[in-house]
Amino acid sequence: MALEPGLTDWLRFCLVPGLGNEGQRKLLQAFGSPSAVLQQSQSVLSQYVRQSVAHAIAEGIDETVIATAESWLDDPLNQVLTLADADYPQALLNIADPPLLLYVKGRLDLLNEASLAIVGSRNATTQGLRNAEAFAQSVSEAGLCVISGLAQGIDAAAHRGGLQAKGASVAVVGTGLDKVYPASNRELAHQLAQQGCLVSEFPLGTPPLPANFPRRNRIISGLSLGCLVVEASLQSGSLITARMALEQGRDVFAIPGSIHSPQSKGCHSLIKQGAKLVERAQDILEELGYLPKYAVADPALEHPLFDHLGFDPVDTETLARRSGLTIAELSAILLQLELEGAVATLPGGRYQRIA
Repeated sequence: MALEPGLTDWLRFCLVPGLGNEGQRKLLQAFGSPSAVLQQSQSVLSQYVRQSVAHAIAEGIDETVIATAESWLDDPLNQVLTLADADYPQALLNIADPPLLLYVKGRLDLLNEASLAIVGSRNATTQGLRNAEAFAQSVSEAGLCVISGLAQGIDAAAHRGGLQAKGASVAVVGTGLDKVYPASNRELAHQLAQQGCLVSEFPLGTPPLPANFPRRNRIISGLSLGCLVVEASLQSGSLITARMALEQGRDVFAIPGSIHSPQSKGCHSLIKQGAKLVERAQDILEELGYLPKYAVADPALEHPLFDHLGFDPVDTETLARRSGLTIAELSAILLQLELEGAVATLPGGRYQRIA
């Protein structure tokens, strides 16, 4: 499809080699719009940016970039947002370094929905993955959109949980949207494009460069009301997202874990620094003051497992015999019910229904 002149000017302006966000903002403040910048002479532009960048602007970008964007936009799922568009995420307008261009694939409306970022380790434990998916599903059921980064581990689990409920999920990626990284998440990325949304500030064709992933974290936190860290080591990139969330005035939440687990030390560090310790999804909703967008059914009234659980403490082996479910199936269900405040964990690996 042929691009509108305004969008073409934005692309020609934002894709100039060597012109970063700071230089872009400086030029927009001076001249008002990308089209006005592109009309300036090299000598005028060099008063605001380096000589080499001024020369690149005056010379113009390779027009095959425009052709690539036109081809990509032939897919009705694909859109490019500029900072001047009405659909540009309002939450990002309030951060210090909003991207001037956003490439979007999927449901554009999700970018202006109330959202929670859920991030954590790529090398998560089995329990961490269950926690991420269960928390994501619970907050999504209440109407919050789940934002994460499409990485392996906690990110992928959070996306899966968010897509299982009404709030859906958005992935902010560190590559061009014509690439999927990691490749193991290709099916998940396709599901996000159909039911949720994928977002990138990086031009089409951008490979998975290491420097881009910490940079995209400000968008993950910036789109959200708060940021939940599920599991993280002390060196985890998730702590960068948490720090950016704090700088942006967002709430930061962390799930505690074993004092012996390296994957819990990042969360414990955040809690020591003032992050809010959470044990269930309701803790987050209450702290955010978020009124559920959708009516959430009381699991104690609806879940068939309660026919087997009764009101007395019971262990999982007994529940397995009563229900016919496997231990793995029971563990997932009981974790979800515990997060929803319908079941309590007791010493000795027993569970009890909360009346």
